[in-house]
Amino acid sequence: MRNNLILAFVLFLFLVSRIYKIAEIPVSVYWDEASIGYNAFSVATDLKDEWGDKLPLHFRAFGEFKLPVYIYSVAVFVKLIGLNEYAVRLPAVLYSLGTLIIVYLLVKKITERDGPAILSTFILSFSPWFFIFSRTGYEATAGLFFFFLATYLFFLIDKSKYLLPVLMVGFILSFYSYNSFRIIIPIWLAILFIYKFHNTIALRKNWLPILISVLLFGVSLIPVYRLYKYDSGGARFAQVEITKKKDFVKNYFSHFSPKFLFTTGDTNPRSQIPGHGQLYWFELPLILVGVFAIFRSKKLFYFIPLVILLLAPIPAALTKESPHALRALLAAPSFAIISAFGVFFLKDNFKKFGVVILSAVVIAYYLFFEFYIQDYIVRYPKQSASAWQFEYKQIFEKQRSGFVTDRYAQPYIFALYYLKYPPEKFREEVKLNPVGNWGFSKVASFDGFQFTNR
Repeated sequence: MRNNLILAFVLFLFLVSRIYKIAEIPVSVYWDEASIGYNAFSVATDLKDEWGDKLPLHFRAFGEFKLPVYIYSVAVFVKLIGLNEYAVRLPAVLYSLGTLIIVYLLVKKITERDGPAILSTFILSFSPWFFIFSRTGYEATAGLFFFFLATYLFFLIDKSKYLLPVLMVGFILSFYSYNSFRIIIPIWLAILFIYKFHNTIALRKNWLPILISVLLFGVSLIPVYRLYKYDSGGARFAQVEITKKKDFVKNYFSHFSPKFLFTTGDTNPRSQIPGHGQLYWFELPLILVGVFAIFRSKKLFYFIPLVILLLAPIPAALTKESPHALRALLAAPSFAIISAFGVFFLKDNFKKFGVVILSAVVIAYYLFFEFYIQDYIVRYPKQSASAWQFEYKQIFEKQRSGFVTDRYAQPYIFALYYLKYPPEKFREEVKLNPVGNWGFSKVASFDGFQFTNR
């Protein structure tokens, strides 16, 4: 009962810190949030995306083909409360809340203890890496939730082998949430299946649910194949992918550099508060002890967070922008779990000081998070306004026609979003420029707006 109350309190703190001023900080939606919101608005209006495709599995958007899970989630909120920042961002809060709950269940399954499970959830809820992404309209939060949900269900298949097709649906939903998981999930599935079905006896006993699962995953790949084969879906990736193999190694290890983890963090202000690392500096010894505890345990189960952590940077390492906190978001829960392992290893091996160690760690996380969130509330809004394209909010809340520069992102989508422009009317009026260098299409005009590069 006590542990349940503690967990509930941790989740309550999470919700308070994420919902507080969620529509005001960041000060505006950025172009992907505006695109997600408007496409959700369009779907909620007539079941078509902004370009007129009915219930698509890949939203054309700017030509980069956004994935559907988060957009359809936002569409539900748009239907309930209209097109606004709450509708765009609340799904990320709920998906992140779900991730916290699943992390608790997964760690409890691994350790068979409440303590490390609750502490993992507590650490993740206060994680600088997790914070901004869990209160803004990032699709990765949906991918993260379904990844951990499916992973947790995988370790319950001893109770029912027919959980296999169910968890495969979870992995497919993750696969259709964020592109990083399209790279990680096939690797992770291979690892899980080798772990669980490495002998012929296990394969024979579970052949039917395995077959159903493989077929489900195979069918889910058909739209992806069509996208890349017929719809130029690889154009965006071609612009951001690395050109040399040695760059992959450099990019991969950049995600474990002390500078990135504990000092500067991601240099994109939309991904981290400037001047803060992805983790708190005092976590370093906890992480090192946690890794030691994993190897000391000699239990394969305990290696789950470490293996996930090693997989996390792969998608970002394949691109030119590295280190990249968003594309490597899977690392945030992994670090939280490993840190919790480290704390409880110390607590269990220094029993006289166990309560002191645990109390000190909890207080440290609270105090550092208090400083972090104060910085977020006081300094961050002004500091990051341009990164969140606040200027377009100022323009389109007042202006309903005229010339607007398209040098900075995709201004047309902000006009559509802030004016709540009727999708059917937009489709009739829009005129396009040729596709640009990044594989994005650009809108030349609609209604009384002209978008020019000047």
